Amino acid sequence: MSPATIRAWSWTHRWSSLVSTLFLLMLCITGLPLVFSHELNEVLLDEPWTAAAPDGPNLNLDRVLATALARQPGDVPAFMSFDEDRPVVNVTSRAPDAPAGQYNFQPIDQTSGEPAPLVAGHPVVEFLLQLHTDMFLGLPGMLFLGLMGLMFLVAVVSGVVLYAPFMRRLPFGTLRVEKTARTRWLDWHNLLGIVTAAWVVVVGLTGVVNTLAVPILALWKADALAGLTASATDAAPVPVSERASLDAAVARARAALPGLKLQFVAFPGTEYTTDHHYAVFFHGDTPLTTHLTTPALIDVRTGNLAAIAPMPWYVKALGLSQPLHFGDYGGLPLKIVWALLDLATIVILLSGLYLWLGKRRLARPGTRP
Repeated sequence: MSPATIRAWSWTHRWSSLVSTLFLLMLCITGLPLVFSHELNEVLLDEPWTAAAPDGPNLNLDRVLATALARQPGDVPAFMSFDEDRPVVNVTSRAPDAPAGQYNFQPIDQTSGEPAPLVAGHPVVEFLLQLHTDMFLGLPGMLFLGLMGLMFLVAVVSGVVLYAPFMRRLPFGTLRVEKTARTRWLDWHNLLGIVTAAWVVVVGLTGVVNTLAVPILALWKADALAGLTASATDAAPVPVSERASLDAAVARARAALPGLKLQFVAFPGTEYTTDHHYAVFFHGDTPLTTHLTTPALIDVRTGNLAAIAPMPWYVKALGLSQPLHFGDYGGLPLKIVWALLDLATIVILLSGLYLWLGKRRLARPGTRP
């Protein structure tokens, strides 16, 4: 590699790192507890609960929906999700004139129709998640963090390119402990950087994909559901009181997708379906397929199956990247590995900042090394 090429890669590594360092530090620091978010929530929010009639029959979904809407007069349903470890149906609704993103959420005991305890993240965990996701800025914050993630990936790639020419005279993993503090930090920075490079690329790429969740879902709706949407453009929205039975719609969707587990229902008018269809989402039951969803679209007026809409590759990439970003595939051992690598990345970022500040100080006239 020629000196000019090395200088170009060095400039790229330096400035892509500096531009993204502070935001990457925030993401690494907030991401560390979020790796263990499930475990933290179980410890901090452990509230034993028993259904009113655990051995009795469950209310059908139409009855559950009617119960939820009666408690929020004027609301229209948006989503319905199902707890996996308790007979609870979660109904999300909103007022027709409510601001975007403002919902009412009701967990309902399916054995009695009574309210069930809300299972949500601890306020501290939720705060960290929101800061990590979009810095409380919504879509602009997500896209900005995605840009910072791309800058960090450039820094990683340029660092890998520079590793060989800068370390060619030293055995791999050399730590020159007898040298100055700056040299020792440089060796640690290089060693941790090259050892964690593959992991950082995986987490960085999945993080960038996650920041594109909103446009990815918008693209899916405009692309995969375009035919269904176009066929109903002239039809007026069906009032809630005139819609086909939700319970029958879910049963019809189950029959169309046997062997899969029910995940949630998106009601007409939400971002996960059209204005004229229930979207009933199912997923698999393995660590991998549980993050891959397939919706069955049911005509909200007739209750007939309109389409099975397998997710395109870009939505599957989003579904797989979200748990992979936090190491949520292999249980606690994988999460511990993720946490250790996260700590190593924090050291890499801090040491890089230290080396840059030290170089600037040494470059000042009259400053002794």
